[in-house]
Amino acid sequence: MKYRSYFAVLTLLLSLPLDSFAAELRLRILQTTDVHMSLLDYDYYQDKPTTDFGLARTATLIAAARTEAPNNLLFDNGDLLQGNPLGDQMARITPLRKGQVHPAIKVLQWLKIDAANIGNHDFNYGLPFLRQVMAGAKYPYLNANVMLADRPAQHAFKPYVILQRDFKDEAGARQRLKIGVIGLVPTQIMMWDRQNLEGKLVARDMVETARRLIPEIRAKGADLIIVIAHTGLDKAEAGPMAENVAGQLAQVPGVDALLLGHAHAEFPGPEFAEYPGADIKTGRLYGTPAVMPGRWGDHLGLIDLRLDKVEGRWKLIDSQASLRPILDSRSRKPLVEAAPQIGQLIAAEHQATLAHVRAEVARSEAPVFSYFAQVADDPSVQLVSNAQLAYGRRVVQGTAWERLPLLSSAAPFKAGGRQGPGNYTDIPAGPMAIKNVADLYVYPNTIKLVKLSGAEVREWLEMSAGQFRRIDPKGPAEQPLIDEEFRSYNFDTLDGVQYAIDLTQPARYTPEGKLVAPDSHRIVGLNHGGQPVDDKAEFLVVTNSYRATGGGNFPALKSDRIVIDTPDENREAVAAYLASQARFNPSADGNWRLLPVPGVKLRFVSGSGGIKYLDRMPQIQLLRDRGDGWADYELRP
Repeated sequence: MKYRSYFAVLTLLLSLPLDSFAAELRLRILQTTDVHMSLLDYDYYQDKPTTDFGLARTATLIAAARTEAPNNLLFDNGDLLQGNPLGDQMARITPLRKGQVHPAIKVLQWLKIDAANIGNHDFNYGLPFLRQVMAGAKYPYLNANVMLADRPAQHAFKPYVILQRDFKDEAGARQRLKIGVIGLVPTQIMMWDRQNLEGKLVARDMVETARRLIPEIRAKGADLIIVIAHTGLDKAEAGPMAENVAGQLAQVPGVDALLLGHAHAEFPGPEFAEYPGADIKTGRLYGTPAVMPGRWGDHLGLIDLRLDKVEGRWKLIDSQASLRPILDSRSRKPLVEAAPQIGQLIAAEHQATLAHVRAEVARSEAPVFSYFAQVADDPSVQLVSNAQLAYGRRVVQGTAWERLPLLSSAAPFKAGGRQGPGNYTDIPAGPMAIKNVADLYVYPNTIKLVKLSGAEVREWLEMSAGQFRRIDPKGPAEQPLIDEEFRSYNFDTLDGVQYAIDLTQPARYTPEGKLVAPDSHRIVGLNHGGQPVDDKAEFLVVTNSYRATGGGNFPALKSDRIVIDTPDENREAVAAYLASQARFNPSADGNWRLLPVPGVKLRFVSGSGGIKYLDRMPQIQLLRDRGDGWADYELRP
């Protein structure tokens, strides 16, 4: 009788599903983000290999991370398709043929990616191109907060997916895990890519979308929910439809892991040590595991999860988020080699891009560089402004706007910052090729002309002057000049007027465009044609589609101010201008300057590559070469 009972129990146990004996299960989540077509460790602007970035090097990290943790999933968080000449090649120069697979998709599929999110820059080449690229993917592409304009209840893309994967628990038993994955993108795509998306799509708030859909995903059987959000982290509490809402998403009930991007920053990392809710030791935001692995493939993001089954449901019991770099930032030595298979996989597209970018368009009699573009009038920004003014003069002919004074807005796109000490324009004297045009103007923006009053021109410059810290004349003898939180692409200078910036005054606007010091005025001596600018005067300003439609939150700049809306790209105007010059001497005209502050030395950091150009910049003095690609400088009176 005893034996019959034993065999009955044994038979019953053998008949139960394998997961009825669940032990602890460990799962590693891997993430890439903001690759911006840096598929290879190659700098198309400098036309040479690099160790600073490249998904081909991240691939080596991915392989190692998978070997360590066989239970793993890999995700990409968008801004994949735009960012360098290889991206332009596939979208503009030799557009994808019907049925052709985009090189970025080929690489992600070789990496065996599980799902991908759509980033804001993935819309830059238009919706038809994005859909064509996505059609070549054998993995799910996700977005939950963008809807069809004519059917606002219908998602424009697949909002989420529930992946079913078999993993082994710590006891070696097979476990079936259902992982819900949802994708989100900033609503600002409707402003940044208005010309591509208006009338086609509408965007909803990311946080509210997550709150609405996560219970639905859980109800469909998801054991675990991963949010892939193309958004960053702000210190301040973000309101509805905000751009950077990582902190708010981390507090949405039901989120088990949060994959971040967009800000090109590194979480967990020391820069977030003082952020509300951030635990940089464990890599959590408000208790939720989170990771943001930089940009251009310079880091791999990892979240290691420990799961246990409690009353038939998987429960997250511990986590650790971390980053793995491809480069030692101090020694500048690579930590991994590139996976050669990626270079082989997209060799044809790479070679076609090289052939295109090496085509000569003009010759320069002097070098063009942007190492000091944030502190002094600069040849790289001047060249773009000159090209835009030439274009503007042509398009206004015969229009009602021909009589208005014409100005040009341009900013330094490559000015170090979070992109590192190699992120500067540095073009030697001699042949100027297509790659140099792309270096001068890295975005596929289109040209817009806006009509503004003299008062609004002044406010534009006041917003731009927020790049600088306030200098206290009675403070320390040495003071930092640049506010590192202010993005260089929002430091617009306006050619066609002359002005100076008084650094002793507080910034009139925050980097988000909020008026905080209404009695402060940094812009002084604003003149046009040798006369003070009248607040009621009218001006035409040549700018780009990002700024004209509200990008950067500049006062008065919205799409209703556009009076001439062109389809031509700003960098096409630069290429045409250079070709028309044949030979040219790039030099800044000195139409703006920073006023000295007596008794205070103004210090700033820039790439050490600028040292070789100090003989051309007498107002800049080298203080120290740090030896890691950066150098300390001083702006002299």
